[in-house]
Amino acid sequence: MRRRLIIAILAGLFPALAGAAEFRSAAEAAVVLYDAPSNKSTRQFIVNRGYPLEVLVQVEGWVKVRDAAGTLSWVESKSLDNARNVLLKTAVTVRQKPAADAPVAFEGRRDLLLELLEGGSAGWLHVRHRDGTAGYVRAADVWGG
Repeated sequence: MRRRLIIAILAGLFPALAGAAEFRSAAEAAVVLYDAPSNKSTRQFIVNRGYPLEVLVQVEGWVKVRDAAGTLSWVESKSLDNARNVLLKTAVTVRQKPAADAPVAFEGRRDLLLELLEGGSAGWLHVRHRDGTAGYVRAADVWGG
């Protein structure tokens, strides 16, 4: 009983341990990532609108995030939105259906930003290209899913 209580408390404090990671996207054309939760701290990077970031910690208007390269940074919470996007980790064939032998929807290059429509169909994610073409990619082939 005591062990279950400890696990429940830890799951509440650390959501990533309890399930899927939380991702949010850059809401502005240029979002600055800092090395500490302050506008006076060192600017590390700038990411473009839509770039997916993994949320690790939220503290008083700031969010500690991880980018696709694994770098930890801080960003103002107002600079993020709930839009879900993914980046391709490598060149990928996007399929018309969630199956490796399905017809090709389009070819995606590494670092291509795609809108996440829905996820979790046996390891496949339903995505849409900015030109409107939709298809399926393996969850393992993207960052942000």
